[in-house]
Amino acid sequence: MNKQAAKLLDNGVTREDGRYALPATTQIALPKGYRPSSKEEYMNPMHLAYFRNKLRDWRDQLVEESRQTMDNLRDEVRDVGDEAERATRETENSLELRTRDRYRKLISKIDKALRRIEEGSYGYCEETDEEIGVERLDARPIATLSLDAQERREHLQKQMGD
Repeated sequence: MNKQAAKLLDNGVTREDGRYALPATTQIALPKGYRPSSKEEYMNPMHLAYFRNKLRDWRDQLVEESRQTMDNLRDEVRDVGDEAERATRETENSLELRTRDRYRKLISKIDKALRRIEEGSYGYCEETDEEIGVERLDARPIATLSLDAQERREHLQKQMGD
């Protein structure tokens, strides 16, 4: 363990089963422009802080967009003249509500990922316990499966007809 990691452990970062856990109350100042590297220790406190920040920012953005959607629906004038205009608005409203539902599901997955960061299981496959990989998590921070496990699951779903 390097000096920086040792210092972080003194600042509230815990380590269980050889893995780091980052409590929600622990703040880690990352260097400007920091991006995790596969050359660093996997899911070290700086990796966890980076992904926690990324997940929180994404969550905040989704919550704000959902709030705006609901405000738009509430503020919309309900007295629309002709039936064609009313049908168009209802279709638009339906699309907005489906988008909001998708956001709600994404927010739930983000919250689960944030809990995994706090527990020390973030970045590890739920099925195989293997590393998911920094690059995969950077592209999809809510990933819970390694690429191999994800491909096996998708292959099985195709076979089952889902």
